[in-house]
Amino acid sequence: MSAPTTSSDRGGFQSRLGFILAAAGSAIGLGNIWRFPYTAGENGGGAFIALYLLCVLGLGVPVMLAELAMGRATRHNPVGAYARLGGRRWAAAGGLGVVTGFGILAFYSVVAGWTLGYLWHAVSGTFAQPIDAKTSGALFSGLISDPVWAVVLAGLFLALTMVVVRAGVGGGIETASKILMPVFFVLLLGLALRSVTLPGASKGIAFMFEADFSKIRAPVVAAAMGQAMFSLSLGMGAMITYGSYFPRHENLVVAGVSVAFFDTLIALLGGFLVFPALFAAGIEPSAGPGLVFVVMPTIFHHLPAGQLFAVAFYALLAIAALTSTISLLEVVVSYFVDERGWRRPRAVYLVGGACFLLAVPSALSQGALPALSDVLGTGQGWLDWQSVVFGTYSLILGALLTCVLVGWRWGAEAARAVVEEGGHRLPMAALWSVLVRYVCPLAVVAVLVYVIRTGASF
Repeated sequence: MSAPTTSSDRGGFQSRLGFILAAAGSAIGLGNIWRFPYTAGENGGGAFIALYLLCVLGLGVPVMLAELAMGRATRHNPVGAYARLGGRRWAAAGGLGVVTGFGILAFYSVVAGWTLGYLWHAVSGTFAQPIDAKTSGALFSGLISDPVWAVVLAGLFLALTMVVVRAGVGGGIETASKILMPVFFVLLLGLALRSVTLPGASKGIAFMFEADFSKIRAPVVAAAMGQAMFSLSLGMGAMITYGSYFPRHENLVVAGVSVAFFDTLIALLGGFLVFPALFAAGIEPSAGPGLVFVVMPTIFHHLPAGQLFAVAFYALLAIAALTSTISLLEVVVSYFVDERGWRRPRAVYLVGGACFLLAVPSALSQGALPALSDVLGTGQGWLDWQSVVFGTYSLILGALLTCVLVGWRWGAEAARAVVEEGGHRLPMAALWSVLVRYVCPLAVVAVLVYVIRTGASF
C-alpha cells in the first residue's frame, strides 16, 4: 500500500491571486503570441475573434469550472478526482489527463528550448545586424538540427521547470507565478505599445481585426472551439490539479473567469505586438513557429532599439513557455504524490528525467534522427506526431470525459454545490448545467469529428 501523502508534499495555493496567476500562466503559452492572432487574421479577423470569445464563454469557461470543481471536491490529482467522483472505472479517464500532460510536456519542452537559444542570440547581438529571410531560416535550421544544442536546450528548460515544481505549490509554483506573470505582462504590454506606434502599424492591426464574416464556415467554427479548449489548458488535467490546491473559502467562479479573461487578453495583446511590427517592416505574416523564429528576426534591425526589442521578445516567449511547462509537470507529479505516496522531490526528479528521455527523439528528429515520415511515409516527424496525439486528440477526449462525468455521472448539481462553496453564488447556474450536460459535449464531439475528417491539429 502506498504511504500516506503528507501536507508538505501536496501543499496548496495561499491566495486567490496566486491561483489566478498560476492558472493563467498554465493557459498562457507560445500559442498566445503567434498562433491565436495569426488564426484570427486568416479566418475573418474581428469576426473570428467574436466567435472565439463566444466559444470561450460558452465552452471554455463552463468546462474549466467543471474541472476546477472536480479538483476542489476531491483535493486530488486527475486520476484520484475521476475515481472518487465516478468510481474506480473512471480512474482511466484521469490517467488519460496525466499521460496527456506528460506527452505535451515532452514535445513542448523542445520548442520551449528554442526560445532559450534565440534569447541567447538576442543578448549576444545576433539580431542587431541586418538579417534577411534566407539567413534567418538558416539560423533556425541550424539550431533545431544541431543534435547537441537541441537536446541541451530542451534539457535546460525541463531543469528550470523541475526547480520550480520541486519547491512545492505555495513556495514554488505560486511564488514563481507571482514573479513571472507580472514581468511577462509588463514586457508584453510594453512591446505591444511600441509595436502599434511604428510607422505602418495600422495595417497589422487591420489584418487581425477587420471583420470578414464571409470566412466564417464550419472549419472556422471548429478552429475557434479547438483554440478555446487548447488555450485554456482544458482536457489535460491541469485545471483539475490546480483546482485541488485552491482554498475552499475563495470564490471559484471569479478565479476561473479571471483566468479566461487574462488568457484572452494576452492573446489579443500578442496580436498587437506581432502584426504591427511585421507590417511596419513590410513583411507579410506567416503561420506556425516560423513567425517567431524565422520572420521576427528579420525585422529587429529595422526597429528603433531593435536589440532591446529582440531580448524582451524572446524573454517574453521563454516566460510564457515556462509557466505552461510548470503546470504540465505538476499534473504528473501530483499523481505520484497523491496516488503512489511519493515524496515531491522524488516525483519531480523521476518524472522530469523520464520526460527528458521522451523529449530527446523529438529534439533529434529535427535533424539527427530520421523523421517519422521517413519511417512510415506519413509526412510528419516525431515532434509533429506527439503534438497531434497529445496536443489534439487527447485534449479533445479529456474535455469530453470531463463533460460526461460532471454533467451525468457525478451530476451538475453536485458540481454546482462545490463551485458555490464559501457562499459564492454561480451566476446563471441553470444555464451552466445545460451547457455542461448538453452543449459542451456536443461541441467537443463536433471538434473531434472535424479533426478526424480533416487531419487538423491545434
